Amino acid sequence: MFRYILKRFFVSLITVWILATLTFFLVRVLPGDPFTSEKITPEIKANMMKYYGLDRPLPEQYIKYMGNLVKGEMGFSLKYKNRTVNQIIRDAFPNSADLGLRSLAFSVSVGLVLGIIAAINHNKGWDYTSMIIAVIGVSVPSFVIGGLVQYFFGIYLKILPVAQWKSFAHTILPTFSLGLSTLALIARLMRTSMLEVVGQDYIKTAKAKGLSPVQVTIKHQIRNAILPVVTVLGPLVAALLTGTFVVEQIFAIPGLGRHYVISIQNLDYTMVLGLTIFFGAFLVFMNFLVDIAYGFVDPRIRVGR
Repeated sequence: MFRYILKRFFVSLITVWILATLTFFLVRVLPGDPFTSEKITPEIKANMMKYYGLDRPLPEQYIKYMGNLVKGEMGFSLKYKNRTVNQIIRDAFPNSADLGLRSLAFSVSVGLVLGIIAAINHNKGWDYTSMIIAVIGVSVPSFVIGGLVQYFFGIYLKILPVAQWKSFAHTILPTFSLGLSTLALIARLMRTSMLEVVGQDYIKTAKAKGLSPVQVTIKHQIRNAILPVVTVLGPLVAALLTGTFVVEQIFAIPGLGRHYVISIQNLDYTMVLGLTIFFGAFLVFMNFLVDIAYGFVDPRIRVGR
């Protein structure tokens, strides 16, 4: 198990390095430059390019950037005056993470329950009801859900605020809007997985031993059926915790999503690089944790490794 963890850690580092390298060179091929839209003279523009080191050869820029990245420094933003990428991430990420954790708790808890109820009541009313909720969550985009709940609960009923990120009441609508699609995915995956394991030999053996339906469901069905859910949690957690751009824009949440969109529009090289690497590294890290957790959830995998 230790060798497997060490191997996965090494692969994760290589993945982040490849991501950083590709992003560094790809942003340089975008048309224009960070100062194209500025109403400045060519001389001032040349001085700004020199100040930020953008006039140097690309290999030299790359080596310097990677050296700073190893030290945890992502450089100064080209658009936000006197602010580093690290500072912007430090200020904005807590809001995105807060929203992501709330959405994750909501989607995982409700999604697992819906999936289990649907599987236990296969082809019955509860099954159909759960799957209707899941289909709606998968089919309807988050920006549509966000707009609908804003109008119904915020404008029509006037029981919840429609935007901002100030109190618990402000978090309810964006949490629901962001978590509904994940809830639907988990519910459908859990239902399908449980229906697949219900006919396995170990389930029949457990029933033959005289275990109650509740014991069979909890100790055998759910534990084995939850493995596919654990597999997808890595990218889901990373996506939720780093923030969803559309939901943050709709509910005016000061998270990383807004900075990422603006940095792309402004060709802010260091911001695009820093946020892309941050998002990518977070995703790789979560997949790394899921791989480890997968081995502990399934003893067969742990022994095999």
